Amino acid sequence: MSSTTTHHVVCSALSFSWPDGTEVFDGLDVAIGPGRTGLTGLNGSGKSTLLRLVAGELTPSDGTVRTVGEVGRLPQNVVLDTALRVDEVLGIAAARAALLAIEGGDPSEEHFTAVGDDWDVEERALATLDQLGLGHIGLDRTIGEVSGGEGVLLRLAAQLLARPDVLLLDEPTNNLDLHARRRVHEAVAAWSGVLIVVSHDRELLELVDRIADLHDGEVRLYGGNFSDFERALAVEQEAAGRMVRVAEADVQRQKRELADAQVKLARRKRYGQKMWDSKREPKIVMGARKRAAQESAGKHRIMHTEKLAEARERLDEAVDAVRDDDEIRIDLPHTKVHPGRGVLRLRDLTLRYGVGLHGDFEVRGPERIALVGRNGAGKTTLLRTLAGELAPESGEAVAEVPLRFLPQRLDLLDDSLSVVANVARFAPGATNNRIRAQLARFLFRGAAADQAAGTLSGGERFRAALAALLLAEPSPQLLMLDEPTNNLDMASVRSLTGALAAYEGALIVASHDPAFLASAGITRWLLLDGEGLRDASPEEVFGDGTPAP
Repeated sequence: MSSTTTHHVVCSALSFSWPDGTEVFDGLDVAIGPGRTGLTGLNGSGKSTLLRLVAGELTPSDGTVRTVGEVGRLPQNVVLDTALRVDEVLGIAAARAALLAIEGGDPSEEHFTAVGDDWDVEERALATLDQLGLGHIGLDRTIGEVSGGEGVLLRLAAQLLARPDVLLLDEPTNNLDLHARRRVHEAVAAWSGVLIVVSHDRELLELVDRIADLHDGEVRLYGGNFSDFERALAVEQEAAGRMVRVAEADVQRQKRELADAQVKLARRKRYGQKMWDSKREPKIVMGARKRAAQESAGKHRIMHTEKLAEARERLDEAVDAVRDDDEIRIDLPHTKVHPGRGVLRLRDLTLRYGVGLHGDFEVRGPERIALVGRNGAGKTTLLRTLAGELAPESGEAVAEVPLRFLPQRLDLLDDSLSVVANVARFAPGATNNRIRAQLARFLFRGAAADQAAGTLSGGERFRAALAALLLAEPSPQLLMLDEPTNNLDMASVRSLTGALAAYEGALIVASHDPAFLASAGITRWLLLDGEGLRDASPEEVFGDGTPAP
C-alpha cells in the first residue's frame, strides 16, 4: 500500500437505477478520504449498491465515481468454489508455484516475473492467516475443508494481502463467531488506508473515524464513531422537532391573519355597497373609492395568501428534516406454551457430518435458548435437523409442538416469484388482502410487494422471509432463528427484539451477536463444541472482558 495522503473516493452527481427502473440514487454527491468510514443506513437504502459502484462492478446511469488508488472489496455474500485451495483464494498460488520452481532450480524468466518483488509472499500469507486466527489452516487445504466463517476470513485475508489503497467491506462480521469477529475488529482498527465498511455490528462501528449516513438518497458525514453519530443525530432531530412546532404555529397564525383580512374585506365591501345604494356621494367619487378599496383589499389578500404559502413551505422543510424511518411492526401470533410443557426431545442424536450430541436433551416451554459455538461447530446443521430438513445419522429429534425455522441463508424464498407470491406459498388459505396487509407491516407496501424476491437486499429478504413464516399455519409454538440479525439495520434489530419480547412460545436462536442475545431474554445457553451439546454459562460463552448478557 502506498501513501494514503491522496487516496480517496469521490461520487459526483451519481445516479443509478436497476434495469426494472427502480431508482437507487439521483444526483448523489459524497467524498470520502483516508481513515475508517462506517457507511450506515436503513435496509434497502443502497449501501451495498454504492460499494459496488465504487468498486466498478456497476455502472452509473449518470454522474461519475472517481477513486484514487487501487480498490478491493469484500462482498456481503461470499460464495467460494469448494475445490479452490487456500493459496488460490489468497491470490498467491501463481507466485507460490513460481517460488517453488525457482527453489527447485528452474531459472525460467516467467517464474521471476510471477514472483516480482514479492519474495516473502508465503511468509506474509501465513502471518496474515495467523493474524485472523487461521494459522491452523495452512495454504494447501481446500475451501471444502473449512467452515463458512473461515471462508469469510480467508476472503478478508486475501484483501489484507493485496493491500489495496481503498478497502470496501460489506457486512464483514456476518456469520462469524465471537472470536472471529474480534479478529476482524483488530484488522479494521489497524487499517491505515481508506476503508469504507457497511455493518450492523455496533462494536465494529465504534472503531471508525467517521460515519457516512445514507438517508433518502443522500450521504451526510459525521465525525467520530457510531456513538458520536447517535448523539449528533439526536441533537439534530431535537432541533428539527422544535422547528416543526415553530413552523406549525406560524402556519396557524398566517391562517388567522388571512381569515381576519377576508372578514375586513367583506365588511368594507358591505359598507361600500351601502354607500352606493344610499348615493350619499357623487357617483364618480364612489366609483373611484370602490376601485381603490378593491385594489387595496386585493393586495392585502394576496400578501396574506403569500405569507401563508411561505409558512407552509417552511413547515414542509422542517418536517422533511425530521426522520420518519419506518420500522417493521411484527405481531407474532398467539403462541403461548405453558411452563413445563414438552416442546422438543433429543435422544442420542448424531448429526450429519459426524457431529454427536451424546445423551438426552429436553426443551420445555417457554424456554428461550441461545445456541452458541464456534464457526463450523454444527449449529446450522442441528437447526436444520430439528426442522426436518436433514435426517440425523442416528438417534431422534422429536418436536412436540408446531415449529418454524428461519434459515441463515434465507433460501426459503423463490427468487423468481414476487414477495406476495412467496408469502402465498406458505399461506394458501389466506386472501390476497390479508397477505398484503401483513406485508405492509413489514414495509412492503403497494408495488414493493410485487417486486421479485431476487431483487431484494439482505434486510428486505429477511423481512419477506419472516413475514412468510409468521403468516403460515399453524402458528409456531417453537421458533428457531439462525443468525437473525445478519443484514438487518439497527432499527430492524430493535423491532425484532421487541417482537421476540412479546413472543410466548419457545425460542431457539443461533447468534454470534452479544448485544442481540443480551436483549432477547435468553434463559438457557447451549454450547455446541467438540464435546457435543451441553449447558453453559454466559461467562463461559463470551469469555473474559466481554459483558455477559
